[in-house]
This record gives sequence, C-alpha cells and structure tokens, in this order.
Amino acid sequence: MNQVEKILADLVAFPVFGGQSNLEIIDYISDILTRESVDFTLVENKKEKKASIHCRIGPSKDGGVILSGHTDVVPVEGQLWTTDPFILTPKSDGKLYARGSCDMKGFIATCLVNISFFKNLNLKRPVYFAFSYDEEVGCLAAPALAKDIKNTYSENPTYAVIGEPSLLQPIVGQKGICVIETIVNGSAGHSSRIKQEVSAIHVAADLISWIDSKMNALIQAGHIDKRFEPPHSSLHVGMIHGGIAPNVIADKCLFNWDIRVIPRDSIQQILADFNTFCKKKEAELRKIFPEFAIKNNLLHPPVPALDTPESQSIVPWIKEISGQSLTGTVAYAAEAGQFAEAGFETIICGPGSIAQAHRADEFISQEQLQKGVEFVQRIGKSLEL
Repeated sequence: MNQVEKILADLVAFPVFGGQSNLEIIDYISDILTRESVDFTLVENKKEKKASIHCRIGPSKDGGVILSGHTDVVPVEGQLWTTDPFILTPKSDGKLYARGSCDMKGFIATCLVNISFFKNLNLKRPVYFAFSYDEEVGCLAAPALAKDIKNTYSENPTYAVIGEPSLLQPIVGQKGICVIETIVNGSAGHSSRIKQEVSAIHVAADLISWIDSKMNALIQAGHIDKRFEPPHSSLHVGMIHGGIAPNVIADKCLFNWDIRVIPRDSIQQILADFNTFCKKKEAELRKIFPEFAIKNNLLHPPVPALDTPESQSIVPWIKEISGQSLTGTVAYAAEAGQFAEAGFETIICGPGSIAQAHRADEFISQEQLQKGVEFVQRIGKSLEL
C-alpha cells in the first residue's frame, strides 16, 4: 500500500456509525496533525462523546478553502459483504473495499496525506480541514462546525469543498431533507363502531393521502428543476405501525416520512401546510373523541438544499481544479447546504462514486483515490497565487 492507502486503511478500521461516539477516529486525526505541528480545534458534544475537528494550514489571510468531510459511516448489518467491511481490502480489479472507503473516508485520507505537501507550498491563502460527526443521521454537526470556523479564525475563508464522492465532478446543487415522525392518537373500540370512535389508522391514511397529494400539487404547479432526478420535491412515507387486530379500532398509529426539496421549495412551508391540515383534522375529530391528537416530531433539524449559482467565483475555480467543465446536481442531502448557509461559497466534489455508497462491498478505486490526492494538491497550488 502507498501512504494514502495506509491512512485510508487506518480510517476505515474505526467502525463509527452515525449516532455513535467518534472520539477514537478524531484522536487518530489529532495525532497526525500533532505530528505535523498543525494546531487544531475540537468542536465537542461532550454529553454524547463526539467531536468535529478543524484546523488551518497556511497564513491568516482571507480567501482560503475549507476541505470538509464526515467521519461516520452507515451500518453493515444485514448486508452480504464478501470482505471484512472494516479492513481495507485491495483486489486485483484495482478497487479498495471497505465501509467508508468511498463515503467518505477516501476524501479525508487525501487531505491528511497532503499535510506536508501543503506546508511546503508558499501559500498566500490558507487551506482548512473540517471533519464532522453524525452526517449519516441528519447532518447534525455541520452547523456548529461551520459556525466555529467563523468564530475561531480572524480571517474569512471563501470556499468550502465538501468531498462527497462525485467522481470529482463539481456538484452545484443538492436537495434539502427533513425526516418527520407523525403520531396519531385515536380511540380504541370494536370495529363495528368505526363511526363512533376515531381510528388512528384511518386518520393516518388521510394524512398520508395529503402528503402524496401535496407532492403532486407542487409538480402540477410547475415546481420543477430539471437539474435533479427526480426533477421535483419528493414526499415519501417509509414506515408505518399501528393496530393490534383486524377487529379492533386502532387507538395509535405512527408513521415516518421524509421531505426532499429542490432548492426553490421550502421544507418549512410544506411542514406549515401539513400542520394546518392536522389542526383541521383535530378540530373535526375531537367532536367525536375529545382526546384525539396528532403530533409531529422532527427526527433531526431540516437540512437545507444547496444551489450554488454559476455566477459565484467558486464554479470556474473548481472546474479548473477538477479538470471537468460540466457541473451537476445530486438528489441526496449532504453538509454542503449548511456550509453555504453559513456564508461560504460551496461545492461538492470528491473522489469515488456515490453509486458505491451505503451498499455491501463498498469500494473506491485506486485510480480515483490517487486522482483525489492530485485534486487536493491542485487546490493547494491554487492558493499560492
């Protein structure tokens, strides 16, 4: 293995799933920075034993570039791996197999392997590393990380490159996301009394019908962005639980759903419209059962969409750095929207393919990993100017 592969092998050996403590992998990164005499800052969640980390290499000057990634990965339980997911396994096909090899410890490795390279450049503007936790369970840490970068340094970084796997194509747009738990509390009873009681399942069905109709209404109103696939905001119910028997009116029903919005649509407005419909249902059905209620819980704060306009200076810059003239968009959510919301011109661009993420036998090709190393080096060289 070469040096970047060795670092990647170390990183994937930390089985840090979203929601879990990531302090061991942060300690590993901290040790590398300490050996390289690079000062760093931890943004800690002490209660949950988690931390993000950021650092600066180069002068305290405006106009620097943030290189950002997340340290957590998705679980492997139930997936049919042919290799140990936490041992980086090279194969003769030129691919490196492990959980997180692609999403997105490969990018973190390309940053860490280039520390000495950055230090040996005549940087006129700095480069920053910013590595977070809990991206895979709602992009929970990025807002505090971005805020701490702004508060820690006297200068102002200009660009943020989020190294999600994109085959090094510049990605200028991502959808926003919000995940909601809706709980319906009705009244139990004999199924023959369906009109004298309030079935939580029947009400949940009405709410789910509203969710589907809302998505269709947005489409029919022309809320289309052909840069995305699908080219519209999506509202989707993925889990539902309720009832104890066919002949018992259900007094409880719970369903989980998500909203994924194109940049022009508002998660907050969709939620407000849904809450209005829920309040109308409550007023109607409390005439039958006074304790009837609908409760909506956000399972994590909404993640904003990314919509970096072609007019921002980061776009021609990243095209030159990446060597790719065409930009793209992605339907998944990432921390890019949060960095943009914090005031940085933001792009997604990193080695590996998102098609390999979140699946058994996840991999990054050795070619893509090496291209990632060179991509990060070109970013450093651009800061000499």
